[in-house]
Amino acid sequence: MADQGVFGDKAPVKSVSVMEGDSVTLHPDAELQTDEVIQWRFGSENTLIATINRGTGSFSTITDRLTLDKTTGSLTITDTTITDAGLYQIRASIIYRFSVTVYAHLSVPVISSNSSQCSSSSSSSSSQQNCSLLCSVVNVGHVTLSWYKGNSLLSSISVSDLSISLSLPLEVECLDDLYSCVVSYSFTNQTTHLNNTQLCQPCSESVHCCGSTEAVIRLVVSALVGVATVAVLVYDIRPRKEEQQRSQDLTLTNHALVPDSKVIFTVIYETIHNQCNEGESTANQLL
Repeated sequence: MADQGVFGDKAPVKSVSVMEGDSVTLHPDAELQTDEVIQWRFGSENTLIATINRGTGSFSTITDRLTLDKTTGSLTITDTTITDAGLYQIRASIIYRFSVTVYAHLSVPVISSNSSQCSSSSSSSSSQQNCSLLCSVVNVGHVTLSWYKGNSLLSSISVSDLSISLSLPLEVECLDDLYSCVVSYSFTNQTTHLNNTQLCQPCSESVHCCGSTEAVIRLVVSALVGVATVAVLVYDIRPRKEEQQRSQDLTLTNHALVPDSKVIFTVIYETIHNQCNEGESTANQLL
């Protein structure tokens, strides 16, 4: 069998990812010939880690965490650790190469206040009071830390090597339940949703956090509006009372000048009744 460079350095590489502590199996693309000797090697030094001899039916591995499939030649690594990451190669009639990345378990991101006071935004002409937050995660590597509002990405930061800690700030005017911080690998993530009652002013409330000057101004304006309202009511009630008094006087006068409707009805009824009686007497006389 011809040697292909430094143990198959021209063969394509298949990338495989696994979480620390989980198992991963490296599968050759085709079933190997039954009469071949199969070797698995690891790392830049091509360390022999597993062998299958189909002629004798024997196989061996350097650790109990490695398992061989005698039919397919697949290699399974159990209880993976960070030291298991690297280049694996299987040598037979066909050479296969696998780049294994072992990821540490993701820490849950922590959201905290970035300052004890609200910060003033200079992006607008007015002094807008904003809330400043910080999302942090520790003991991570090759991750992306992101702020989301719903499904919309607000900001993100990535690291390509091991980092003791990673932080990402966020500054907003007010908060609702849609904000979240996410730390992620390409195949998994950890998410922390923001509880707006803990760290920042909810959008449902009308008064922004901090801003003592703004609070004083609002108090003064409210007092002035109250005074103006009372004045309008006073000046509006007085003319109404005077108008009501005049209306009452006029009503009394009209009652004095105009006879009662019952009296008028009685007079009219008696007049008609008398005229009818007189008419009947006249008719009787003529007869």
